[in-house]
Amino acid sequence: MRSAVVRETFLDFFKSKGHHIVTSAPMVIKDDPTLMFTNAGMNQFKDVFLGHAQSRYPRVADTQKCLRVSGKHNDLEEVGLDTYHHTMFEMLGNWSFGDYFKKEAIQWAWELLTEVYRIDKDRLFVSVFGGDPEEGLPEDKEAYQCWRGIIPEDRIIYGTKKDNFWEMGDTGPCGPCSEIHADLRDDLERKEIPGHTLINRGHPLVMEIWNLVFIEFNRTSGGALVNLPQKHVDTGMGFERLCMVLQKKTSNYDTDVFQPLIREICRITGVSYGHSIEKDIAIRVVADHFRAIAFAIADGQLPSNKDAGYVVRRILRRAVRYGFTFLDQKEPFICELVPVLVKEMAAVFPEISQQKDLIGKVIAEEETAFLRTLSIGIKRFEQYIQTRPVTQHIDGKFAFELFDTYGFPIDLTQLLAKELGKEVDMDGFQKGLHDQKERSRKATQLDTDDWIILDARAPGTFTGYDQTRTEIRIARYRQVKAKGSISYQLVFDTTPFYAESGGQIGDTGFISNENERIPILDTKKEGNLILHITSHLPSDPAASFTGTVDLEKRMQTARNHSATHLLHHALREVLGKHVEQKGSFVGFDHLRFDFSHFQKVSEQELARVEAIVNRQIRENHTLQENRLVPMEKALEMGALAFFGEKYGEQVRVIRFGESVELCGGTHVHATGQIGLFKIVAEEATAAGVRRIEAVTGDTALNFINGHITTVKELKNLLKNSQNVVKAVQELLDKNIGMQKKLDELHSEKIQHLEERLLLQSEKIGPITFIADTVDLDAEGIRDLAFRLRDKVQDLFLVLGAKIGNKAHLAIMISDSLVQTRNLHAGNLIRDLASEIQGGGGGQPHFATAGGKKPDGIADALKKAKANLQKV
Repeated sequence: MRSAVVRETFLDFFKSKGHHIVTSAPMVIKDDPTLMFTNAGMNQFKDVFLGHAQSRYPRVADTQKCLRVSGKHNDLEEVGLDTYHHTMFEMLGNWSFGDYFKKEAIQWAWELLTEVYRIDKDRLFVSVFGGDPEEGLPEDKEAYQCWRGIIPEDRIIYGTKKDNFWEMGDTGPCGPCSEIHADLRDDLERKEIPGHTLINRGHPLVMEIWNLVFIEFNRTSGGALVNLPQKHVDTGMGFERLCMVLQKKTSNYDTDVFQPLIREICRITGVSYGHSIEKDIAIRVVADHFRAIAFAIADGQLPSNKDAGYVVRRILRRAVRYGFTFLDQKEPFICELVPVLVKEMAAVFPEISQQKDLIGKVIAEEETAFLRTLSIGIKRFEQYIQTRPVTQHIDGKFAFELFDTYGFPIDLTQLLAKELGKEVDMDGFQKGLHDQKERSRKATQLDTDDWIILDARAPGTFTGYDQTRTEIRIARYRQVKAKGSISYQLVFDTTPFYAESGGQIGDTGFISNENERIPILDTKKEGNLILHITSHLPSDPAASFTGTVDLEKRMQTARNHSATHLLHHALREVLGKHVEQKGSFVGFDHLRFDFSHFQKVSEQELARVEAIVNRQIRENHTLQENRLVPMEKALEMGALAFFGEKYGEQVRVIRFGESVELCGGTHVHATGQIGLFKIVAEEATAAGVRRIEAVTGDTALNFINGHITTVKELKNLLKNSQNVVKAVQELLDKNIGMQKKLDELHSEKIQHLEERLLLQSEKIGPITFIADTVDLDAEGIRDLAFRLRDKVQDLFLVLGAKIGNKAHLAIMISDSLVQTRNLHAGNLIRDLASEIQGGGGGQPHFATAGGKKPDGIADALKKAKANLQKV
């Protein structure tokens, strides 16, 4: 019997018994914080069992898409290694909500299996709940008597609470269950070992195929069992296992549920199935995982690095890794399986056909990206093994390096080790994770990136919704080096500065007191800390300050954030309710909005969206802000939760007219303050994800006016009203020639400086010491330093320059001195930087410093020589 007929027969049978056939709920769950995926057929009826909702139909049946990747039911790492574990599977089920109970459920199950499907009665066993003295629960005599009337008693087994008492959770509806098991062994094995002795013993050919759950109790928070006023039936039968039984196979993967995919995988890869254990496992992994990925994407869950998206990405990456290693697939190939799945499944699950292009594109992009990661990570792993052929343990530090540096999943490292009979030192790996976190928290040392603690108490709260100027004190600070520059991160006891989050940029401004004013260049978050970025520290970090937000920049950012809400609402109105935010950027000068959509947004659609937003701006909707709103109430208000945001039990709701969203950002008081909205770009960022960039207010007006006047200005500047493009090209060509001449002059200047410095070099022991001031910019100093390094052995070079009104220092040290004399340019430059009232750092061989006292350069050069003479 073909699988399609198996499914259809089940549904038709229960339809004939008065059941309403419902469609499968999405595999991806979006309204239940306890679950990311549907993992059982009963999930969509959870509220009915809990008494939170009434079922429209007393009898229901369906086939439900399910995904199980961890926990007691299934482990991702077992899928493919055996013949019956799966990630995605179908659950055939029938339910009674206060209607029929044990007698009918048992009779109909037996009728369907033996009279309709014609399974050999001699191969079936059943189990019933045998009671539990500790719970005071008696054996399920009612179920036993029901079975006794249709099956020999020697085929009825009493089960324990573990196997035959189903509970939704620690509390809630529960009850005894009766399982139907099939013995698929050959006659000789069945004769040698009775089937009833193998029930629930993990034998791959003696398995449960149907579980009949009789919900008659409610588990209270105190652990007591109370009889429910209504009794329910909840049954679940694994579709793939049933097909294996009916098609007389010994593996789920040998049924027509999987064989079309397996044949296509073999065709694509040129590998035969059934001739190699390793290749067979890989083929099963790819076939199983592809189904799970495809259905997840069809239900709206794209691969990502968090939550349900991470689960999907993890499943896909495991499939790619098996294809890479055992099927020799170094290019994307899993995406080519989409047409086969559509052909086999679209009749039952039409979303697979509707989303086929999206599924293929997303999988292809994910394969391409992870193949790069795999190639690097696996090569590093192989190199590690080659240098340690006899080791039985993979160093945890190395496993952490793969994870931290190369993004190589730890579970894949464990799998690679397992295949070689080795184990990963997980304690060492976990220590690496722990140490990494600790390094970011430590504040007891004055080293780079370590916190200097002034006030160990937890920093205060954000006050910026109501204030833009607040008295503050610095609780902690640290120095950060990035791209050769020095900055500082300050944490205040309380702050009016909005930290970058939810796509919105952080505030800027300044802190000040009677002695000084320190610019705040940016504000970011790190965990619960709000970090204020400055270019230099206050002279007295322990002093009191006033924190003042840049009001103009805050207002421009607020315009863009509020416009983003209006844009989201307009997109859903024009394109459809499938539009969901997938990311955003809200700056002071523009906004960027990523959203789910499967094709380019047409010029006409963009014009409609733009018109709707501008109409809402002209209507001047007043901001309606509600803080500390319970999440459930916020959703009842129609609020849209944004992608990537973390929401607590209480949230902030922002409403402008019909636009209602959960948001922690800053906004205008009324939409009229946005002024004007203009879309400037629309493009694709990933499969199924589009991006719109837009500007508002004066920026939008300037954008429009700029385009109107640009050509006219060009004509006037170029004095060519006939052919502007030709005139620009001639100017560019001329500029290239002039730049070439300037580069030649610059090179000659550096060469002359190089010759001069070589002539004035002096020996300090075996070290060639050169120190002088030069008339170059920072890049020129770097070029000169590296040129001298290539020509002079055992070089210690110190150069100073006045660039603008600032002092600049650079130290270059030969590698030989770094190694033999333990010299470190980065450490030495920090000492010299004090002479120019600045700071610096860098690598062991090259470092730079900047300061605000150019007159101190000469003293810095003298100090460098004196320090070197002490070495």
